[in-house]
Amino acid sequence: MKKKEIKFKNSSQGYSIIIGDNILGILPKKIKLLCPKIKNIALVIDKNVPKKFKSSLSKKLKNYNLTFLTFEANEKTKSFKIVDHYLNILFKKNFNRSDLVIAVGGGITGDTVGFVSSIYKRGINFINIPTTLLAQVDSAIGGKTGVNSVHGKNLIGSFYQPRLVINDISFLSSLPKKQMICGFAEILKHAIIKDKNFFIWLKKNSEAIFLKRKNELINAIKKSCLIKIHFVNQDVNEKGIRMKLNFGHTFAHAIEAKNKFSKNSSHGEAVLSGMILAIKLSIIYKTCHEKILHEVKNLYFQNNLSYTFKNFKTKSAILNLIPYLKNDKKNNDSKINFILLKKIGQTTQPNNFKISIPKLKKICNSIIQY
Repeated sequence: MKKKEIKFKNSSQGYSIIIGDNILGILPKKIKLLCPKIKNIALVIDKNVPKKFKSSLSKKLKNYNLTFLTFEANEKTKSFKIVDHYLNILFKKNFNRSDLVIAVGGGITGDTVGFVSSIYKRGINFINIPTTLLAQVDSAIGGKTGVNSVHGKNLIGSFYQPRLVINDISFLSSLPKKQMICGFAEILKHAIIKDKNFFIWLKKNSEAIFLKRKNELINAIKKSCLIKIHFVNQDVNEKGIRMKLNFGHTFAHAIEAKNKFSKNSSHGEAVLSGMILAIKLSIIYKTCHEKILHEVKNLYFQNNLSYTFKNFKTKSAILNLIPYLKNDKKNNDSKINFILLKKIGQTTQPNNFKISIPKLKKICNSIIQY
């Protein structure tokens, strides 16, 4: 299959998202086109990325002054301390604003390096090469960058668009099943909130995605990126319609926080749990029919993902999430802001369903009935 290119147009200069297999060879030509004045490149690579990619990129970028930086990506290193470290390196190496920083890694790497790029001399050229399915369909698209604070996740950051995103599926060949589930969760979310036909396609092709069949994987990534771009184009700074992308995430973030961001429970698994809980809440508030829940659950069963929602069948399991729901950064008053589902392909509008803590406690029994 030939590589696919998507244009993101809602920024002063716009950029491309290129999707394909073994496409890193396009990088030198793209750099020359996008950043003709550069002399220096800082290449920040997640230490878990196979060495063959580092070697390959080194050869492709041999005509530039290349600085290699290895990043041990995790929630603890996603901090202002590492940002300060990278900024000092760029200053010592005398990088200017026409030079380039490239991130090669998962979402944590892209978020952190993107943030460094956004604040170094008020903005240096940035290219994102995401290496996980989750990053390729979610965090690399839309320009959110940032790091964690002692007060919570992603509370220090900026909106900063890259010059280019390269989604090369060859990085996914060594990706474990748990990481594939993370990406699939976001792909499924995009289908549920925006495109019923894509949801139907996923029912037929989800097994092929987990088997990493190239055509199906590239098609799923492209469609998922297009859906995310649809929302981001209209609302870059997340003031309105972009908030629809938070479907399932209010519960998911609470689940992650309750589990203390344990490696045993991934973000994607939390999102899968959160979407089921959000659909149940939608049924209670009569925004969607119970048959939608069964339709989505069937897709979970089809892919052996039902374990993600079986831990939330008791009242206590739901009540235990409430202290963490209160801390969601998208709440703008004492109530919890939820995106609910109307039908496959359509959600409620942002800020239409703000539910108080006492009310949420009262409906716990109703949630577990479904």
